[in-house]
Amino acid sequence: MGIVYIASILVAIIFVFIAVFQILLSLGYPLGEFAMGGFYKVLPKKLRIVSFINAIILLFMGLVFLLHTGALNGFHFLPTNILVWVITIFLGLNTLTNLISKSKKERFVMSPLSIILFFCCLYISFS
Repeated sequence: MGIVYIASILVAIIFVFIAVFQILLSLGYPLGEFAMGGFYKVLPKKLRIVSFINAIILLFMGLVFLLHTGALNGFHFLPTNILVWVITIFLGLNTLTNLISKSKKERFVMSPLSIILFFCCLYISFS
């Protein structure tokens, strides 16, 4: 089991953790200060829908990395080489937005997760 394989498992676990967080947001839990700029304690209904969609996207992103490194087999039709780079670039931009968020809670909780994800994904992308 190589470092790339382990990194993909770590990436998938963090994506699942954040997806669960997004589902909690979509269900109306008062965690909104940790996401989307921290403007709401409880997200309004439109943003709850966005959170639910985010959860699905996050799970897909985790799946892409597991498939790309061979930790999971199947879905051979997915262009994982391209998707891995798209996700990695997105995470780089997401890290920057988390770092400049007006929400202190988002900066101190989501930024470290985003940074870890970005560097793991970057490592996997270059492997």
